[in-house]
Amino acid sequence: MSQGAAVPEVELAGYVPGAIGRLAELHARYYSRHWGFGLEFEALVAAGLAEFLPRLDPARDGFWTVSRGGRVLGGLAIDGGKGGGKGQGAHLRWFIVSEELRGQGYGDRLLREAVAFCRSVGHPSVFLWTFKGLDAARHLYEKHGFRLAEEREGRQWGNLVLEQKFVLALDGIRLI
Repeated sequence: MSQGAAVPEVELAGYVPGAIGRLAELHARYYSRHWGFGLEFEALVAAGLAEFLPRLDPARDGFWTVSRGGRVLGGLAIDGGKGGGKGQGAHLRWFIVSEELRGQGYGDRLLREAVAFCRSVGHPSVFLWTFKGLDAARHLYEKHGFRLAEEREGRQWGNLVLEQKFVLALDGIRLI
């Protein structure tokens, strides 16, 4: 970049064209490089996003992307329709921030937006599934009040990992 050229500002938005492919790519590259996940994981992420976005209901679901210069560099979703039924909470899914933006507060901002949305639409809780070893993500979840509720070995992402369920109670009742 030439001296004095402006770096495009980072934007927070909802769905933008290419979001499904780009978020699937971010997940696939990160988890392949650091955890050995392969095609099965990438297909799971892409298929999940492709199923979710057309049925997104703004009264219960949310979707946010972080972009710079039109290129998606992160995102997350709140799936209020897959939380186990009315009153069972919402599922936080597909949370990732590119290595280019990591450590600059964009993950924190996305999580703040998602939790505020859940409160505003009346979800009693928010839960997410992750796995042991994603320490920076765990720190962020705990900073926002999520608590470890369950651990079990599983292969939902293609490799055997110690899966962890984190829950954030939004109605004043602790859900552990």
